[in-house]
Amino acid sequence: MSTAVNSLEPRIKETRVGEHPIIADLMDGRTISVPLTWPWRLSEATPKQRLNFEIIGDGHGVNWPDIDEDISAEGMLHGIPARRPVQSITQTQ
Repeated sequence: MSTAVNSLEPRIKETRVGEHPIIADLMDGRTISVPLTWPWRLSEATPKQRLNFEIIGDGHGVNWPDIDEDISAEGMLHGIPARRPVQSITQTQ
């Protein structure tokens, strides 16, 4: 008995950013989507900023240069949302 293992990493062929989801068509034929709120910078971006993206790293990710945001195919598949930075509150007395 033999088992074939696909060692290729998932790569993005096309991306669409809707009003709620980010949708990626992978080169292996799968389509995946994640909520727009996962990359928080993207959820707070203007529609024009959301549409200005490029597929990077031979399809390993997507970059939105206007807002300095990246999302990877691996992150989308594994359900890893971007964390918001923690802001500290400094009190002066």
